[in-house]
Amino acid sequence: MNPPTDDEIQIQKRNFRNVQIDGVGVSISNVASPFLPVFLTRLGASNFQVGLLSSMPGVTGLLLAIFVGRFLQTRKNIVPWYSRSRLMVILCFAFTGILTLLLPGEYVIISTLAIWAFATLPQTALAVAFSVVMNAVAGPEGRYALLSRRWAIFGLTGVIGTFIVTRLIDLLSFPLNYAIMFLVLSLGGFLSFYFSNQIQLPDQAPPPLSQTGSPRESLRNYLSLLRKNPAFVSFATKRFVYFSALVLSLPIMPLYLVRDVQATDSQIGTINMAMTLVMLVGYFLWPRVSKSRGGRFVLLATTFGMILHPALSAATTRIDLIILYAGIAGLFQGGLDLVFFDELMKTVPAEYSATFVSLAQSMQYVSMIFAPLIGTWLAGVIGLSGALWFSAGLRLIGFLLFLKKEVR
Repeated sequence: MNPPTDDEIQIQKRNFRNVQIDGVGVSISNVASPFLPVFLTRLGASNFQVGLLSSMPGVTGLLLAIFVGRFLQTRKNIVPWYSRSRLMVILCFAFTGILTLLLPGEYVIISTLAIWAFATLPQTALAVAFSVVMNAVAGPEGRYALLSRRWAIFGLTGVIGTFIVTRLIDLLSFPLNYAIMFLVLSLGGFLSFYFSNQIQLPDQAPPPLSQTGSPRESLRNYLSLLRKNPAFVSFATKRFVYFSALVLSLPIMPLYLVRDVQATDSQIGTINMAMTLVMLVGYFLWPRVSKSRGGRFVLLATTFGMILHPALSAATTRIDLIILYAGIAGLFQGGLDLVFFDELMKTVPAEYSATFVSLAQSMQYVSMIFAPLIGTWLAGVIGLSGALWFSAGLRLIGFLLFLKKEVR
């Protein structure tokens, strides 16, 4: 293999820089994400409605991810689809803020759910395109370096943004404070769009699977590819179990903080900020641990560590302890983000990256549909703290599955 030319090296450096600045724009907008379920809860949304916010992307993704992956597999360059999809998702924060200002309060819950139902369409394309673009920019040896830096910048920007929001959000009355927050933070989407659109990747020739054929032939092609890649099937299945446990707790935690802990908006922001701040440490720590101990050690350490967060949080209503537990979770979450991406992409054949990523995403979408709804149903049966304990138990099962070595 010939060494890269000077032009290729310069393109790679610019790509790395554009990925990082794109991350700044995304993180500015994503400061609003943890407040979205809190917003619905304060409006009086039911457990089911809050659960819908987490499960709706899964419904759309399950229906469309494989088709989106097949479509993106036929594109010579996936970058424009990545940048446009990202902008469309982030602009949904702006639409939420605008309709909150314009509509009577009783219609805001429904309008918010409708906006984020629409957001699931570009979210599906984004989920596939993100992994493909990041993997192409990083290369096989650069995934930890690229994403640890991106997510560290992401986290630092998020901490600063969350700190500012938590200091200002209580100064205005509800829901005006949330509407303004959503509108201002959505501006980060334009920064993200500009720099992500500058990423340069070589055009790719569509592989044989992308050629038009009957549904039966397409299914046979998919099954044949999966049989040839047992490592992908093994890892994706185990990740499905663990991801289900993570997603199950997503609608439960804000409900628990608001109803059982009775945390204020500022306290909830502090919890999110503590998790994000410590996550920054994880983004610097885990790549070094991976180099010295290997990816498998990181995988086992982080999947075990993430069991603690829902279990410890469910055991107390003291806000200081919950902030501490969020920080501990942040340390392990940083490593989990990195190792899940790295280990998955190790099992994905490069020429079929969009296809295999879409298959993995489809499995995650099954989790995103059912796990939040199961979680909110469990909360009604065994209480919010009981549902958090259930999430911890399912995470333990996922960890035990990862103890068995992957098929290679």
